[in-house]
Amino acid sequence: MASLAPLMNQPHAAFRANLSLQRCRRLSLCSLLPPSSSFSFSCSRPFSSSATSRIFTVAPNLLFRCFVLSRFSPVSGGWSIFNAGNLRSSHHQFVRHATAAAAEIQVDQVPTSEKTSKGRVYHETYGCQMNINDMEIVLSIMKNAGYEEIVSDPENAELIFINTCAIRDNAEQKVWQRLNYFWFLKREWKSNVATGRSQSKHPPKIVVLGCMAERLKDKILDADKMVDVVCGPDAYRDLPRLLEAVDYGQKGINTLLSLEETYADISPVRIASNSVTAFVSIMRGCNNMCSFCIVPFTRGRERSRPVESIVREVGELWQQGVKEVMLLGQNVNSYNDASGVQDVVPGSNWQLSEGFSSMCKVKTMGLRFSDLLDQLSTEFPEMRFRYTSPHPKDFPDDLLFIMRERYNICKSIHLPAQTGSTSVLERMRRGYTREAYLDLVHKIRDIIPDVGISSDFICGFCGETEEEHADTLSLVKAVGYDMAYMFAYSMRERTHAHRNYVDDVPENIKQRRLMELIDVFRESTGQRYDLQVGTTQLILVEGPNKRAPETELIGKTDRGHRVSFVNVPLRHSFDDDGERNPIVGDFVEVYILKSTRASLFGEAKKRTRLSLFQQVSPASGDTIKV
Repeated sequence: MASLAPLMNQPHAAFRANLSLQRCRRLSLCSLLPPSSSFSFSCSRPFSSSATSRIFTVAPNLLFRCFVLSRFSPVSGGWSIFNAGNLRSSHHQFVRHATAAAAEIQVDQVPTSEKTSKGRVYHETYGCQMNINDMEIVLSIMKNAGYEEIVSDPENAELIFINTCAIRDNAEQKVWQRLNYFWFLKREWKSNVATGRSQSKHPPKIVVLGCMAERLKDKILDADKMVDVVCGPDAYRDLPRLLEAVDYGQKGINTLLSLEETYADISPVRIASNSVTAFVSIMRGCNNMCSFCIVPFTRGRERSRPVESIVREVGELWQQGVKEVMLLGQNVNSYNDASGVQDVVPGSNWQLSEGFSSMCKVKTMGLRFSDLLDQLSTEFPEMRFRYTSPHPKDFPDDLLFIMRERYNICKSIHLPAQTGSTSVLERMRRGYTREAYLDLVHKIRDIIPDVGISSDFICGFCGETEEEHADTLSLVKAVGYDMAYMFAYSMRERTHAHRNYVDDVPENIKQRRLMELIDVFRESTGQRYDLQVGTTQLILVEGPNKRAPETELIGKTDRGHRVSFVNVPLRHSFDDDGERNPIVGDFVEVYILKSTRASLFGEAKKRTRLSLFQQVSPASGDTIKV
């Protein structure tokens, strides 16, 4: 199989396959697809006898699953396909035929300088941070395929991507509205160019990505033919092939879910290239199967990237000037890198938060989330780390202790409650009670006293009573959140709730309960902000304050609170570089003067390093390393 190696191991690139047509041909370009896919290659277009080469695009990390051998017919002027299944009886015969076929293909990598741009790209993203990071992965794949130029207006693009969210109906409706406009640009291309509305070189191809693509599949593709390609979250490597398929009149659709795909080998093209913050996806999918949630059906089962690939990507970001990384995953703290495990560790050793349970048992335990945080915080001492979105069940004590001990792991925890009612939690299949959740909150604050806690809440879930809603309001008051995402329940097809429950809470009741929850939350979070007045906080400067861009800068505290301050020259606490104004990427010590109950305002004291920052506790006057 050594002679096949050049074909099977090439990175993202175009390859030139020189096919000799002077004798019997065997073409081994049959099934360049992931193991979970099925697609057979055939060529019905006649080749002239003088034709000596064709150009094929080979996507990376695709496996030759079977070799469909074909023979050129001088009578028909085409390629006849015969069944490769006949070769299955003899493995050695299969390898011999395949190797001989590969030997006839001389593979040369086409230099990047020879590639011509295939078109300009416009992209929009809806939904969570994972979708933003996925869009960066897609841009990297498309850049390798020849789509290098990104434009800020859809009217100037030959290729339009819209990355979608399927969590709630409202998000899907926004996508349909945008698709109608993109379809107009495509359908009325000639008149749009004539009137100056569009500057694209040909009618744009429209590509729907993400969770909505997986959930609705053919419905999107068949909707008045407004969309050319539908591609699910695990099939982005296949985008170049799907776009080529459209050119030949085929449907461009691949929404297959994978048990292995993590895109660990792809370096994302950062959407905000000058930003000092970045997203890094460390795992994909979710095994929790909460009854209200569509994510396991659109994102698939959990799988984690190897620690080494994450460390490598973070190192690249550090070299680019990034100072803060948000680690991403649908269930980020269930991270489990078992790639280096030789001896299987029984899943019973997988420690959950006390009082919590899980429907899915871990078969092989590798490096956990605390191990990853340990390595990242040690190797990058001047970089700050956050993470989202976790599940409350995966907060073992070792994770909490390492968050307390490492100054560069932000003291901010997203702890989705969804509801404050034990009976509703049971219907949601969350795996814990109200009491267990409150016990976890108390443990977190005992171990990490100055931690900021945020949450998610759903109002009006199936069968929710006024008493159950009151339990949620009282939970918000009892915990005191720094931030929360709150929504009225939107039933999703294919979920456990859709199959087993009735969405019986009227919409007007849902909205009334949502407003009541928001009012209680605002009072709670306002108190958390007020407590920061009189403290000194470390701020990573992210840019000008949009409300006063000429005079003020803005950034976030360790807990995630937004802080603005006047931009004045400052000395550094350690470096002898004189006074200068802070710039994006600087860490600045800011004394908090005022709270608006939704943001903070302070006085900048000095520039500093993350590892040198000292915080003075207003309660005790003690100096605390954070």
